This record gives sequence, structure tokens and C-alpha cells, in this order.
Amino acid sequence: MSYQVLARKWRPRNFHELIGQEHVSRALVNALDQGRLHHAYLFTGTRGVGKTTLARILAKCLNCEEGVSSRPCGVCGTCREIDEGRFVDLIEVDAASRTKVEDTRELLDNVQYAPTQGRYKVYLIDEVHMLSTHSFNALLKTLEEPPPHVKFLLATTDPQKLPVTILSRCLQFTLKNMPPVRVVEHLSDILAREEVSFEEDALWLLGKAADGSMRDAMSLTDQAIAFGHGQVRREDVAAMLGTLDHRHVLALLECLASLDAASLLAEVATLAEQGPDYGGVLDDMASVFHRLAIAQMVPSALDNGHGDRDALLALASRFTGEDVQLYYQIALQGRGDMANAPDARTALEMTLLRMLAFRPQGVPRPAQTPLPMTGQAEGANAPGAQAPAPVQQASVQEASIQQAPAQPQQAPVAPAPQPAAPVAAPATEAQPPMADEPPPWATEDVPQDARDAGFRDVAQDAPQPAAAPVSAPAPEQAAAPAQAPAAPSSAMSRLSAAFGSAPAQPEAAESSAPQPAEMAAPQPAETEIAAPQPAEAVPAAPAQPEPAASPAPESVASEPAVAAQPLPEPAPAPEPAPAAAPTPAPSASSADGRLNHAAWLELFPALGLGGITRNIGAHCLVEHDDGTHLKLRLDPAQSAMMAEVHQDRIRKALAGQGVERVLEISVAPLPEGLETPHSRRIRLLGERHVRAVEALRADPHIQSMEQQLGARLIEESVNSFEPDDF
Repeated sequence: MSYQVLARKWRPRNFHELIGQEHVSRALVNALDQGRLHHAYLFTGTRGVGKTTLARILAKCLNCEEGVSSRPCGVCGTCREIDEGRFVDLIEVDAASRTKVEDTRELLDNVQYAPTQGRYKVYLIDEVHMLSTHSFNALLKTLEEPPPHVKFLLATTDPQKLPVTILSRCLQFTLKNMPPVRVVEHLSDILAREEVSFEEDALWLLGKAADGSMRDAMSLTDQAIAFGHGQVRREDVAAMLGTLDHRHVLALLECLASLDAASLLAEVATLAEQGPDYGGVLDDMASVFHRLAIAQMVPSALDNGHGDRDALLALASRFTGEDVQLYYQIALQGRGDMANAPDARTALEMTLLRMLAFRPQGVPRPAQTPLPMTGQAEGANAPGAQAPAPVQQASVQEASIQQAPAQPQQAPVAPAPQPAAPVAAPATEAQPPMADEPPPWATEDVPQDARDAGFRDVAQDAPQPAAAPVSAPAPEQAAAPAQAPAAPSSAMSRLSAAFGSAPAQPEAAESSAPQPAEMAAPQPAETEIAAPQPAEAVPAAPAQPEPAASPAPESVASEPAVAAQPLPEPAPAPEPAPAAAPTPAPSASSADGRLNHAAWLELFPALGLGGITRNIGAHCLVEHDDGTHLKLRLDPAQSAMMAEVHQDRIRKALAGQGVERVLEISVAPLPEGLETPHSRRIRLLGERHVRAVEALRADPHIQSMEQQLGARLIEESVNSFEPDDF
């Protein structure tokens, strides 16, 4: 017996052997089981996906000697004759060779006659789109109302060429292309039954070369068996197909990930010895970049198309998401530019060098990208990122506590605010610690614009130490808070409620303010980070009236959990405590000149950073400073653009402000509620916007327009003219 090719030998014999067309087989199986059979079916799809096979299976189901069923027996005479292509009542017509109207009329003349042997007379018209217009017109009436014993099965690869009158008379089923995974599974099963040894990587090459056609994959497998002397090996299949070895593409990507231009050009030279299609190289690289993007976003969705899934997952962690998208676009652009290049190799080399040249400036080493990249903005809120947050916050607080000078213990003070003592304590006397000392970033100074407007925050719990002013105020400026407006605006009340503070009461401040002769104001601490002067060398400033009943303002940008706490009612001004030591104002840095986070927030605008470096610094917090080494922590959402060049610029800017340190920037989730320079600026902008809106609402002209004309102020359109000092 002569050899039968694999595509014919392993053609499916029933619906349950059909590969990859479940949506079609399900509809036909249900129609056969329920007896709801249409008189005309149209199967469309690319070559080699099973159109003719489906038509023959359907004809077998209709004419099986055991009855109409979705499971033909396959052993009766009718089933065997249909499988062998010699059943008299299955009339297969090649429309590509019988396009004339005369051929169609001759075919239709026999429609009226009953089937000779089977139950139905089945007309299978393949490549039906090749029929002429007159042939379609001759077929219309019979196709619409055929005799009950006639079924029409039409198959085509180009349904767009069919007249709409034909399409409306048929049940159309569109067959899908075969994905490489399905092709590899089917070829593995067939080769195992044929007892042919094979390599899975070779089957992936065949599945990709088949381009969605199972028949093409079977034909290529026949050719590979013959080429490999009874075996299917990767090297033989690659040589037979003339395709580029995928390992060369992965080697090019390794050079890109390592930023090694010399190795990149050497790999191109090695590739040139094989005389490849350079356009195909760029196509393969674009395909790999697409798979790298999938590996970064959804690693579980990455296929093993070339048996390289593990290698791609390793490569995906060495590229940033931005790099992958950029390289993909450069590869596509380089593919289009090949027609204008002097030669194909030059175009490939220039495209690869362009990928290196267009990396973000100052990135000296490949980035390490955690997988999956499900969204940078959710990194801090992901379940995996919440667990280490308390430990990191505790470490930052511990570092700040280590920087503070040792202080003796003292009994807890009363929760009501206390005025300043009439006698200033010596500068060398230690300050007792508070019951619950807040972290260093929670003692931020009130912004200058808020103090100029006369608004102060009221402490929520135990009295806090008096906040240090930004700079030593002049005598005129020291008395300015006492002349604040009598009642704060409603907008500032809403803002204070949102951030966990309330406006100060000027009456209480005035009633509890001591006389100038009763208190001596210590010299306010400067915000400079240079080494502080000895405490005994600081002279006492002239006594000035000060609203001593107002405790030190806490940071306006308190964390959301603190902002949600209920505000206490303002307590009446207490009697002055006799001979109590005054609370010195906390400085932005500790007594030994180490940089804490409050000092970092005040110092950042003066660093003069710009561009990406400024953005990176604005999302950092001070984690630790021992006077020699300064460690900053960066928000993971901003880590993609982090590089040594930006770290060096921040170090030089700090040195220009008197902070000489060995700088280290680590990437880790920030503690919840922490205010970075960026979030602080957002808060200050919100305050400015609220004040601007309140000023407009208080304007009599705007109030008149709202009352008389029904006008409405659109708050989103209001811009503040206050200066932005960030």
C-alpha cells in the first residue's frame, strides 16, 4: 500500500476528534441531537483549519446507517465510503474549476431527484467564492427552498466575495486559526502514535511556521521527518525552514539588557555569518518585546512559544516597562526604515544602537523590575507591601529618637495648654520628653503664609513643644500673630478639619498672653543644617508679647488616621504654672546637627534641583543620618527613573547647603501618612486654593451676582496668586 500523508491519514472522523473548533462543533452537535437541521451551511476560514473535514463529518452524521446522530458509527458502509471519498450521494464540487453558469445549471438539474443510497443528497461546494455572478444568481432560488432530501454545504476562504443574498440563505460558521500551542499538542500526539522521535522545540518552530493552518503543520512535519531521517530535531527543522535561530535573538536582548554596545555589535557580526534576513531579525525582536511586556504585566499569560518562557521571565526583570515599550516602537520604526538604508545590516545595527542611545539619560546599569508590574500606583497599597510598612516606620522613628539628646523623665503634664513660664529656663537644662512623642516628620513648622493670615492649629492631645520659626523673627514680626483676624474663614475651618487641626481662638490667646516683662523669649532655632552653636552661647532675645496659650502647631499634613480623630473643645485659659520650665522650640535638626525629616522638608526647596532629579528627591524621606552617612528612602512608584547620576546631584545639592554626607537612596514602601516634599507641596497648594476660593466668596460683587443673577462660582477654575516657594 502506498504511503498516505499525515494530513489525510489523521483527518478527524467525527466531531469529538476535531481540533480547535469547539464553537462550531458544539452548534452542529446540538442541532443534530435536537433534530434542528438547516438546509444550507457555510463554513469560512483560512486554509487548513477544517472546513472540508467538517462538511464530510456532517454528511456522515446525516447518512449513517444507524440514524441521524452527532456520533456516526464509522464502521457502516456509508461511513467508510464517505471517509474514502466514494459515496454517491455526497457530491463534491470544486467551484474553482466549475465557475460557469452552465456547470451550475447542470448541477441543479439533478437536485430534484431523490438520493440513490443515503438518506440525504449532500452538495459540498468548495471554494464557492470562485463562482461567477450568473452562477450565484442561478443558485439563489434552489438554495433558498431546496427539496427536503437535499443539504447544501458551502466552504470558502474569502466570504467577502460572496453576495449578501447567498450569505442570508445560509448558516455561517467561521473557523478559527490554530494557535501554535494547539498545533504543538496535536503534532506531539500524532508523532507519538507514529513512533517518531521529536524535540518539543522543533514542534514549536513548525507550529509557528504553519501560521494557523493545521494542514500546513502536518505537511511541514512530513517534510521534517524526511529531512531528519526519521526524526524531528530543532537544528534540522531550523535548517529546513531557513529561519533564524531564536537563541541569537535572545543573545541580542541580553546585550541590550547589559548595555554592552561592543557585545551587541559582535553578536550582529556572528549573525551576519549565517546570511540571515535582517528584516526578519527585527520582526523576531519586536515579537520578543511584545512577549516581554506580557511577562512584566501578567507573567502567567506568557506562552512557551519557543520553549523560552523561563529565559523571557528572567529577561523581563532586567528591563523597565518603559524600556520595553520604547524598544518595541524602535524595532517597528527600524523595520520600516530598512528600505531607505544603505544595506540591511547597517539598518539593523543602527536600530540596535538607537535602542541604547534612547535609554533615559544617566542610567548606568540595568534596572531590576519586580514582576508582575500590575500598576506602579498600587505598589504601596498592595497586600505584599503593607506588611513591612510598620517595621520601616519604626526604624525611621528609632533613628530620629537616636538623634535626639537624652532627656530626664518627668510626670505627665495636664492635657490643657499651658502658658509660658515667666522665668526662662537655662539653656543647658534638659527638656523632659512628652508622653507620646510624635515622629520627627509630624513636628513640621506651620507655613509662613498660614502664619501671616493669622491661622494656627490647636493641639489635639497633650501639649506639644513650641514649634521653631523658620528664621529668627524681627520684633515687628514677633508681634504679628497677636494682631490676627478675630474669626477664621469657613474654608480654613473645613481645611483644618480635613487635616486634623482647628483654628486658634484669638480671645484665648490674648487673655493668656503674658506681659513683656514676665517672659524672656529664647533665641529661635534656625533651619540651617550646619552645626548648632552651644546653648550657653545663645543670647536671650528681647521679651516680646507672644500668644503663649497657643501650643506648638503640629504638621498640617497629618496622616489620614490622625485627621479622622475628633477635635477636642478649646479649653479655657489656665492659670500660669509657677516656676515651670518653658518648653524650648524643637529645631528642624537634632542638637548634634544631624538631618531629620522635618529639616529635609524645609531644606528641599533650597536645593535647587530640577527635572527628574527634583522629582526623585521630592518623593524621598530621611530614614537615617549619623552625621556621616545619610540614607533616604524613595517611593517605589518613582523607582523606574532612579539612577546614580540623580543620587550624585542630590548629594552635591546637600553639600551646597552645608550637609556633607555620604548619600544612599534605597527603594522601599513609605510609612503610611508620611509627608514627602511632593505631598507637602500638594497640601500647600490645596490651602492656597481654599483661601482663594474663600476670598472670592467673601467678595460683595460675587455675592451680589450669586443672589441676583443665580451665578455659581466654579471652584475648580480658581487660581491663587500666592507665590509657590516649592
